[in-house]
Amino acid sequence: MTAAERPVGQITRGTTGTNRLRRVDRWIARHPVLRRTADPLVVDLGFGASAVTTLELEARIHRVRGDVDVLGLEIDPARVARARAQLAEVHAGETPFRPDARVGFARGGFEVPAPGGRSPVVIRAMNVLRQYEEGEVADAWRRMAARLAPGGILVEGTCDELGRIATWVEVGPDGNPRTLTVSLRLAGLELPGVAAERLPKALIHRNVPGERVHDFLTALDREWIRAAPLSPFGPVHRWRSALAALAHEWPLPARSRWRLGEVTVPWAAVAPGP
Repeated sequence: MTAAERPVGQITRGTTGTNRLRRVDRWIARHPVLRRTADPLVVDLGFGASAVTTLELEARIHRVRGDVDVLGLEIDPARVARARAQLAEVHAGETPFRPDARVGFARGGFEVPAPGGRSPVVIRAMNVLRQYEEGEVADAWRRMAARLAPGGILVEGTCDELGRIATWVEVGPDGNPRTLTVSLRLAGLELPGVAAERLPKALIHRNVPGERVHDFLTALDREWIRAAPLSPFGPVHRWRSALAALAHEWPLPARSRWRLGEVTVPWAAVAPGP
């Protein structure tokens, strides 16, 4: 392989696990971009040491878009080989996944190679940029977004090991971020500001006084505490009430997803800088 053909990026830690990415998966599965596209190719960039989250992504999207194709990309050739072996077990009917799962695996990085010159309508890159410097994020976004189909989206973010805390940024084909979404398991939640530990790389070092994302998480914690008297009605009711109060100060679209423990804000509301 020549230098020009080598995947762009660094090998990730490879940590993965069953259902770890369920929160972002269900968000992607319901995104309007999948309904509009004539060529539903979805790329799972940096799937890690196991094929499981790529297979789960395909299974979840398949329910709403049966002709979806999902391509898992990894820089490490050993991970690609293992994923292909796991896929062979799927095709043989030896796993809980559909034997006809429309999934493939290949070697690749931020250049996002796709067979037949296809352009993905969605690129999911979760827990990929954590080991990079903040200053490298914008270039990585631009590289990946340049491979998107017209109207496509890049979904880049971070989650904890069990998938109970997740955050992600939606990036457009121009490489510019559009929104930040925070998704939390509400049962047993003490403070939603715990999401600060799993912010995307572009924001994780900005959770300090004077930064917008810090103001947002502080306000979210405040309204969650104020809504504590509603706890007997369940955490979902408390969460929705907290967000309804927060919406008087912050732009909060996608209210229909509040019941899932999600909240989305425009990127401009939390972007780094004064």
